[in-house]
Amino acid sequence: MQLHQQKGMISLSPPTICNSAREIARPSDDNFHEEMVEQYGRVRRFLPHLLNTVKFSSAPAGVTTLNACDYLSREFSSRRQFFDDAPTEIISRSWKRLVINKEKHITRRGYTLCFLSKLQDSLRRRDVYVTGSNRWGDPRARLLQGADWQANRIKVYRSLGHPTDPQEAIKSLGHQLDSRYRQVAARLCENEAVELDVSGPKPRLTISPLASLDEPDSLKRLSKMISDLLPPVDLTELLLEINAHTGFADEFFHASEASARVDDLPVSISAVLMAEACNIGLEPLIRSNVPALTRHRLNWTKANYLRAETITSANARLVDFQATLPLAQIWGGGEVASADGMRFVTPVRTINAGPNRKYFGNNRGITWYNFVSDQYSGFHGIVIPGTLRDSIFVLEGLLEQETGLNPTEIMTDTAGASELVFGLFWLLGYQFSPRLADAGASVFWRMDHDADYGVLNDIARGQSDPRKIVLQWDEMIRTAGSLKLGKVQVSVLVRSLLKSERPSGLTQAIIEVGRINKTLYLLNYIDDEDYRRRILTQLNRGESRHAVARAICHGQKGEIRKRYTDGQEDQLGTLGLVTNAVVLWNTIYMQAALDHLRAQGETLNDEDIARLSPLCHGHINMLGHYSFTLAELVTKGHLRPLKEASEAENVA
Repeated sequence: MQLHQQKGMISLSPPTICNSAREIARPSDDNFHEEMVEQYGRVRRFLPHLLNTVKFSSAPAGVTTLNACDYLSREFSSRRQFFDDAPTEIISRSWKRLVINKEKHITRRGYTLCFLSKLQDSLRRRDVYVTGSNRWGDPRARLLQGADWQANRIKVYRSLGHPTDPQEAIKSLGHQLDSRYRQVAARLCENEAVELDVSGPKPRLTISPLASLDEPDSLKRLSKMISDLLPPVDLTELLLEINAHTGFADEFFHASEASARVDDLPVSISAVLMAEACNIGLEPLIRSNVPALTRHRLNWTKANYLRAETITSANARLVDFQATLPLAQIWGGGEVASADGMRFVTPVRTINAGPNRKYFGNNRGITWYNFVSDQYSGFHGIVIPGTLRDSIFVLEGLLEQETGLNPTEIMTDTAGASELVFGLFWLLGYQFSPRLADAGASVFWRMDHDADYGVLNDIARGQSDPRKIVLQWDEMIRTAGSLKLGKVQVSVLVRSLLKSERPSGLTQAIIEVGRINKTLYLLNYIDDEDYRRRILTQLNRGESRHAVARAICHGQKGEIRKRYTDGQEDQLGTLGLVTNAVVLWNTIYMQAALDHLRAQGETLNDEDIARLSPLCHGHINMLGHYSFTLAELVTKGHLRPLKEASEAENVA
């Protein structure tokens, strides 16, 4: 072995690396189940307590696992080596050799570990669930059921815009897909941005990247004039000014719901919001000579007024006010939104964090998955441990947001684009428009096996199975209606649908309808450059907004040091609120600047105004002021007064 040591690091020569990799790599025919069986000694210590303490129940698909659970609950305390009378339905082919020995006996060790493997899979897909548990309970139990479903069935179908007859829905989808295939195929030879490559083992489309939009001189000049007109402002004053416009501080009420308000409460609330959003804590904002900014007042305000419901309500007031401004309405009507994640390192020990070396290095972190409208306002945010799949949460922002906006189309990056999500979006009446990293390599699905789509025949190689949709049609609508009515949380349901080696019939049906709608999206994506440009523009708005949020959250290296989920959500919710305040302030003053320029006789182009952005912050002071004035007492050679005992205790 050759070792090269330099600056405290050891590097291995390439032959050594290859040999080491061969030693630790798992053979292709290796069965990891054997290693699981070797852990029986550990399992037998906790399994009896698990089976006797946790109350498991099951859906029809989990009955076999539950039967095995009941069997082990009865028999595990015995000293039998063999469980020959155990239910055998859970024994898969990969487990059979380890569970049943040469004498055809069912071994205790093998059966126990086989059961635990099956239980884990069943819990993930919620075929088996824990009665009364929020995390491991049955999300299907919260869906519209029985008489409640029958009473609302027709209303749900109508509100979602779907026919009660599945064949009618299939016919409509088939017509849309066939028509779109033929339209795109007819224009493909004229589409210079798309190239069809049939030379490889699988045909694929190559889509040229969008060229950057030229910025005309008139836009550069307008941006410069507006930038020069924006007055400098401290973030503290900005928050108070936005409160004067919107009254958002009124949404912060005491936890006891007492109606009495202390004097200058908006000042205290603004200080607390700035402390949380800027990640600097209360200390830099304390002023012992200002009643609204004393240490006691700020601590009391934070403890009694800052929580998820008040932050959400205050944020909704800002979003709704933004929607009324003429300039914001030029940027968009609020029907389009994007979703993207901001990553934050969490250097403290917390269970609500996950590893990802790309974003967090050797640390762990969280993702703030936030939703931005085409008016630049942020209307929802979700804290995700680590970098958990974004697709689980993409619908949640649309269904759970509490503003007056009604977005019907959402753009995301590739991470949010699963076929299941496409299916759920269509069922709920939304348009899903992701930016796929390699859209040309995606599978294009067809419904008519014999249809001739000309040049697209080579890529239309996926054959959908509408029968799955027909069989689960009523269940699909019941699920979508339950989501729309808030009966069950989207992320909980999506987790239960996704986490399984063998998807349920409902999952397969939603995926099937998702494949059809994903293909419709792909055909639009390759055919329409304006569509691709619109997606890119909205995603860029979200990324630019993140840059503003980073500038605001400058304290403690931008790391989130709250240990618990509630604290993380409150702090990042506050960051979203303050970012919205910055966007709103900029929009108001940009509108005033435009009015001023028109009054001065300037000719302004509507196309230039539509490309302006309120995501500037160079004129906003977020760092505070530095004083070089000494108190008169100190200039005379005296010491500053020591802290009072009560004040010292508050600091501690």
